[in-house]
Amino acid sequence: MNDYRELPSPCYLIDESILQRNLAILQSVQHRTGARILLALKGFAMHRVFPLIAETLAGTTASSLNEAKLGREHFRGELHACAPAYSDADIDQLLPLIDHLVFNSISQWHRFRDRVAAFDGPAISVGLRINPEYSEVETSIYDPCCPGSRLGIRADQLPPQLDVDGFHFHTMCEQNADTLERTLDIVERKFADRIDALRWFNFGGGHHISRADYDVDRLCRIIESFRRRHDLQIYLEPGEAIALDAGVLVGSVLDIVAGDPAQVILDLSATAHMPDVLEMPYRPEIRHAGTAGSKPYAYRLGGNTCLAGDRIGDYSFDRPLQIGDRLAFEDMAHYTMVKNTTFNGVRLPAIALRRIEGDIEIVREFGYETYRDRLS
Repeated sequence: MNDYRELPSPCYLIDESILQRNLAILQSVQHRTGARILLALKGFAMHRVFPLIAETLAGTTASSLNEAKLGREHFRGELHACAPAYSDADIDQLLPLIDHLVFNSISQWHRFRDRVAAFDGPAISVGLRINPEYSEVETSIYDPCCPGSRLGIRADQLPPQLDVDGFHFHTMCEQNADTLERTLDIVERKFADRIDALRWFNFGGGHHISRADYDVDRLCRIIESFRRRHDLQIYLEPGEAIALDAGVLVGSVLDIVAGDPAQVILDLSATAHMPDVLEMPYRPEIRHAGTAGSKPYAYRLGGNTCLAGDRIGDYSFDRPLQIGDRLAFEDMAHYTMVKNTTFNGVRLPAIALRRIEGDIEIVREFGYETYRDRLS
């Protein structure tokens, strides 16, 4: 099925064998270091494959009540919650679901700590999200340590007395182990008088562990060294590393408009179906396509919404494109399905799964009712 003709269009196609490959790498980190790795649902939440992921990972981490419900319903193991803020209603519904609860501010901790302590159920481990005021993230929209950030508690904001079990920081985005090493050096210096009173430390997400050039050995040395110094349980919560390279987004050519370069309109959209293309921004790879000028036939690809800036990028191909041709955008499993919209009423891509044995399952298709039922 090299041309993907048997798939609906547009469609996400997730490959179980690549998920399994990524999980094997993460499992090796857990075995070597004793760290527990969680699936960050904000990055990848395709619950059809949760049974496969649950064979390896220790649990999930949720950024909202709905994610927590999904994690508890479809994934066994630990369930952590970490959000910028919780409402009274959130807390009441979260407490029966979660094992760890991380507060983003001292005021939220003060507001809810007694309610958590009085919860009539299994004990919930409480932590605080810290802001080490150090990040190597270059895109400002993704930088949680930028000036004026609302995310995390600075060292000078912590009260003298703390009754919490753990600290959490999330300051990385698609980065290697060297970034973690430099970040931990800052964290240990700024929070030196607090760390040894904790039971656990969560190094957050953004670790590109399953990427081909990621230094897994260095990551393991960093975790093992930190544990020798502080004797804490370490958590990592990547989303992208679980699903890296595990899926393509397949779309069809709807129209080709003459120009220099010719403009191609697809039945998928950057703004609705792969918004990080515009937010990061970045140019996604297309299977069998090249950069502009590297192949004989050049095109500028765009989406099917009215947004003038719904542009995907410039590409070239070995042969002229035709109406109805299928194109497969690479590495579209993470931060795509979870960020979809129905802007302009465009159809959400179907979801398909290539099983380890090679069979293709159409997991779900979306129609008018999906658009209608999100409104009122």
